[in-house]
Amino acid sequence: MSIYNRQALQSSLSRLLWGAELATLPRWKAEAIGFLRILHGVARSLAEGQLSLRAMSLVYTTLLSLVPLLAISFSVFKGFGVHNQIEPLLLSALAPLGEKGVVITARIIEFVEKVKTGVLGSVGLVLLIYTVISLMQKIERSFNFTWHVTQARSLAQRFSDYISVIVVGPVLVFSALGITASVMNTALVESLTAIEPFGALIKLASKVVPYLLIVGAFTFVYVFMPNTKVRLRSALVGALVAGTIWETAGWAFASFIVGSTKYTAIYSAFATLILFMMWLYFSWLILLVGASISFYHQNPEHLNSQGAGRGLSNRMKEKLALMAGALISAHHYRGQAAWTLDELARKLRVSSDAMESVMVALEEGGVLKRTGDTPPAYLPARPFDTTEVAELLRTVRKAEELEQMNYDRLPSRPAVEQLMERLDRADLEALGGRTLKELGADAADTPETTEAANDPLP
Repeated sequence: MSIYNRQALQSSLSRLLWGAELATLPRWKAEAIGFLRILHGVARSLAEGQLSLRAMSLVYTTLLSLVPLLAISFSVFKGFGVHNQIEPLLLSALAPLGEKGVVITARIIEFVEKVKTGVLGSVGLVLLIYTVISLMQKIERSFNFTWHVTQARSLAQRFSDYISVIVVGPVLVFSALGITASVMNTALVESLTAIEPFGALIKLASKVVPYLLIVGAFTFVYVFMPNTKVRLRSALVGALVAGTIWETAGWAFASFIVGSTKYTAIYSAFATLILFMMWLYFSWLILLVGASISFYHQNPEHLNSQGAGRGLSNRMKEKLALMAGALISAHHYRGQAAWTLDELARKLRVSSDAMESVMVALEEGGVLKRTGDTPPAYLPARPFDTTEVAELLRTVRKAEELEQMNYDRLPSRPAVEQLMERLDRADLEALGGRTLKELGADAADTPETTEAANDPLP
C-alpha cells in the first residue's frame, strides 16, 4: 500500500470515528461508533507494546508463583474437603494444550503435593506466602497501568485484599462449580432431559454455564484488581469480550497444538514448557486486553483522535486549574462531598491523565491536599477565603520547573524583564484580589455555558 493510500485510509477512519458528536446521532449508530472507538483505543494500546511486555512479565512471575499459589489453595481446599477439584480445574484451564496439558497438570499436582508446611518450616512458609503476594502485586501493577492509576494499594491493604482473594476466591469458584454440578445431576433435571424442548435447552445450558463462569471470573478480576473504582457495567463489557476471545483462542491454540509435531521434534523435552509459556502469554494478554476495553468503556474521554500522550497547552492548564479550584471551593463551602480526580475529569471532559498533571501541580504548590480515602479526594490545603486566584495561576505556571532550568536562571534583558513585570501587574489588576472562595461562589450561582452544564453533579 502506497503512502498516499495509507494516508487516505487513515483520514477516512478518522472522519468515521471522530467526525460526529455521539450525542447527535441515533442511539444504535452512537453505540456502534463508540464500540469502534474502543477497538481503536485497544489497538493503539497494543501497538504501543506495553500490554505485550506486561503479559510477558506476568508469564515469568506465574511460572515462579504457580506452585506456591496452588499449594496455599490446596491447603484451603483440604479444609473444605474439595482439594481433589484442583486437578479438574487445571485440566480445564490447560485444555487447549491437549495431551501436553494433561502432562503439565500431573507435574504441577505432583509438585503441589510435595509442598508441606512442616517440611518448609516458618521461613519457608513466609517465602511461600511472599511469592504468592508478589504475583498478586505484579497483577495489580499491570491493571493499574491499564487504568492509568499511579497510586498502588497500601501495604496493609495489599496483604488483606490479596489474602482474601487467594483464600476466599477459590472457595467461591469451587462452590459455584459444585452447585452447578449438583443441580445438573438432580433427578428432576435428568427427567427433564428426556423431554423436548427441555432436553435441548439443558444441553445448551451445560455448554453456556462454563462460559458464564469465565465471564464472571473475568468481571471479578476487572472490578477488584485495579486500585480504582470500576463500574460493574464496564467490567462486564470487558469480561464478555475477553471471555469470547479466550474461548476462541483456546480452540485456535488447540488446533495449533495438533499440528505442532515439528516443534516437538525441534525442541524435544522443552516443547511442552514452551507451549505452556505461549498459552500463559496469550491468556494474560487476553485478560489485559479485556481490562483495556473496560477502561475505555468507563473513560471514553481517553479515546480522542489525538491520543492520550500529548501535553496540555498553557491556557488549557490555567483553565483546568481555575475550573478545578472553583468546583472544589463550591463543594467545600456548601458542605458537599469532595471531588475525586475521576469525577473532575468527567465533569471537565478531559482525560484523567490531563487532569492529574494539573492537580499534582496544585498539590505540590500547597493549594490543594488529598484525603486518605480510596480513591482520594481533594480539599483546600489552606483557607480558600484568603487564597487568591492569582496565587493559583502562579502555581500552575511554575509547575514542572527544574532547579537546573527555571525562570530565574534564564539570561536577563531589561526590556524583557520590564515586559514580564507589566504582564504580572496586569494580571493582578484584572483579578483584583479575588479569592478562590469567591470564584467558587460565583461558579455555583452562574449557569455553565458549555455542553457540560447538563452533566449531573456526582
